[in-house]
Amino acid sequence: MDVYAIVDIAGRQFKAAPNSVLRVPKLDHEVGAQVTFERVMLWSDGRSVEVGTPFVAGKTIQADVVRHGKDRKIVVYKKKRRKKYRRRNGHRQLFTEIRLRDFAG
Repeated sequence: MDVYAIVDIAGRQFKAAPNSVLRVPKLDHEVGAQVTFERVMLWSDGRSVEVGTPFVAGKTIQADVVRHGKDRKIVVYKKKRRKKYRRRNGHRQLFTEIRLRDFAG
């Protein structure tokens, strides 16, 4: 049975499966904390599929916060030719790793 769900976490959609680890935008929870996500957009238990309008009622996903970190550096370079204008910037996006453990509903 292929159990999965599409869940909205911090404004982005992720495909969630039991015992998987997701890297989501930074959440304000401490490492080891339990988090509940209620914004489930699609739910599949392997036999049937429920699609929400926009969310499926009564379905939740429980997760544990594994760690926080920074992603790899992205270099942003701007240039205007013949104008002596060059700017080089770097950015590292903050993230939170969560382990999905319980699908309720």
